[in-house]
Amino acid sequence: MKVVLTGGGSGGHITPVLAVARELKRQRPDTQIAYIGQTGDPFSSVVAKDPMIDHFYTVRAGKFRRYHGEGWKQLLDLPTIFKNTRDAFYVSIGIWQARRLMRELKPDIIFSRGGFVSVPVCLGGRLAGVRYITHDSDPVPSLANRIIAHWAVKHAVALPKDIYPYPANKTVTTGVPVSDKFVPVTPDLKKKYRRAIKLSESAQMLFIIGGGQGSRLINQAIADILPNLLGEFPKLYVVQVAGEANLGEMTTLYEEHLSEAEQGRVKLLGFIDDVYRYSGAADIIVCRAGATNLAEFALQGKACVVVPGTFLTGGHQIKNAEYMAKKGAAIVQDESELAADSNRLAKQLSRLLSDSARQRQLAAHLADFAKPHATREIANLIFKQAA
Repeated sequence: MKVVLTGGGSGGHITPVLAVARELKRQRPDTQIAYIGQTGDPFSSVVAKDPMIDHFYTVRAGKFRRYHGEGWKQLLDLPTIFKNTRDAFYVSIGIWQARRLMRELKPDIIFSRGGFVSVPVCLGGRLAGVRYITHDSDPVPSLANRIIAHWAVKHAVALPKDIYPYPANKTVTTGVPVSDKFVPVTPDLKKKYRRAIKLSESAQMLFIIGGGQGSRLINQAIADILPNLLGEFPKLYVVQVAGEANLGEMTTLYEEHLSEAEQGRVKLLGFIDDVYRYSGAADIIVCRAGATNLAEFALQGKACVVVPGTFLTGGHQIKNAEYMAKKGAAIVQDESELAADSNRLAKQLSRLLSDSARQRQLAAHLADFAKPHATREIANLIFKQAA
C-alpha cells in the first residue's frame, strides 16, 4: 500500500504526521510512505530525516494572510495584498506539481494533517483521482481544510464531531495523533525522566515551551519574573525551550539578570525532539494553546498554564484555551495582559507552585481529554479508506 502524508508550517502539524507514519509502519511494515511538504518550510527537514518516511517531496504552497482581530483594515494593507496575490500563484503551481507527483507515485490515499501545503497537495490529488482524508485538531476548521473539505472522503476530528461543519456520515472523532512516547506519567516514570535530565526527585520543575520556534513574548515574561520566582522557591528548577532564533538573546538576559547559582537552576534549549522527557519530568508546564501540545500533555496528565496566541488566524488557540478553561483543565493567561504586566504570570505560577492539590486537579481534568488511541484510529481509518 502507498500512502501520502502531508501537512506543515509548524511543529504542531509535523509531529502528528510522524506519529501517524510510525503507526502505519507498525501495523503494516511494507507500507510505502511518501511525505509532501511545502517548499521552504524549515520543519520539513525534520520529516525528511525520519526513518519512517520512504520518500520526501516538496511543492509550492501559499498562505492567505488573515490576522485575528485586525478586521477590514488588513484588506487595505498593501504588503499583505501583494503577499496574498503572490501566494495565490504559488498555490496554482503547487497544485500542478502535486498532480504530477500523484501520477508518478500512484498512492492509494492521502492523509492531510493541515497547514497551507494541504491545499495544493489534496487538490492536486483530486485532479489525479486520489482520495484523501483531512484532520482537524482545533474546534474550528482551518481555512485550508475548509477549502479542501468538500472532496474529502473522511474528516478525522479531535473533538466531538457535532461541533464541526462537516457531514456527520463523513466525520469521525479520533483525537489528535501524537507520538507513542507520550504516555500517562506515573511517579516512577517521573523519577526516570528526572534521572535522565539529571534533576533531583525533590526539586520543583517548571517547563516552558512556546511552540517549535519559541515565543518571544513568553520568553520575555519568564525572564522578567524568574529572579523573584527562583528566590521564592529555593528548590525550583526551570527548563525553557526558547526557540533557536531566541536562544542567544535569552542566554544574554539570564547572564545579566541571574546570579551564577541561579543560572545553574535554569536550562535553556533551542529546539528539542524529546519534549516528552522534559514535560514528563515537570510539575507545571507553561505553553501555547496549540492542540498538539495540549493533546500530548493531556496524555501525560500535566498541570498547564496556557498562553494562547491571540494574533493567529481564526483565533484557534483562543478557542482551544477557552474550551480547556471551561472544563477546568488549564489555567489561561491572556497574551495582551501578559505583555502589559508579566507579574500576572508570576502570581499564577507562585500560587500553583505552592498548591500541589491544585496541580493534581488541573492534571486530572486535562487528562480527561486524553485520546490514547488516536493515532491507531487514524491509521485504521487510512487503511480502511485506501482498501
